[in-house]
Amino acid sequence: MTIPSKKIFNILLVEDDEIFVREIKQIFKTNKITHSLYTVTNGLEALEMLRSQDGKPPVIPQRSRLILLELNLPKMNGWEFLGELRSDPKLKIIPVVILSSCCDKDQEKLELYKLNVAGCISKPIVSSELTEVLMTILKYWTINELI
Repeated sequence: MTIPSKKIFNILLVEDDEIFVREIKQIFKTNKITHSLYTVTNGLEALEMLRSQDGKPPVIPQRSRLILLELNLPKMNGWEFLGELRSDPKLKIIPVVILSSCCDKDQEKLELYKLNVAGCISKPIVSSELTEVLMTILKYWTINELI
C-alpha cells in the first residue's frame, strides 16, 4: 500500500513496550514513511513534548499532529492522558487513535469515543497485520483534510 506523500505530519507514539516501538520504527523504515515519528513511554512525557516549555516551542511541531496511544502506561496512563489532553484548549483538537491490547470491551470503547478518540484498534500480534494496520491509519490521516 502506497501512502500519498502530499501531506507530512507529526506522529506521537505513546507506548511503553520497547519491542512494539521497534516494530513501528522498522515499519517506517521498511516502507520509507517520511512522516516524523516521536516516541514516549507515558502520558506525562507526551504532554511535555506537546506543550511549550519556558517560552520555547513544543518539541513536536503544532501543525499536523496525530497521536497513537496505548492505554496501559506507567506514571500517567492513556485514560489520564486523554483527560488532560481534552481539557487543554491548545491540545484538545489533536486526533488520537487508540492502538492498544485493551480495545476489546464495548463499554471501554464507548468511553473512549466520549473522549473524542478518532479510533480504537486492538494491537495486532502478527507483524504483517501491524504493518497493514499502521499503513491504513497513515493513509487515512494523509488524505483527511482535518490535520
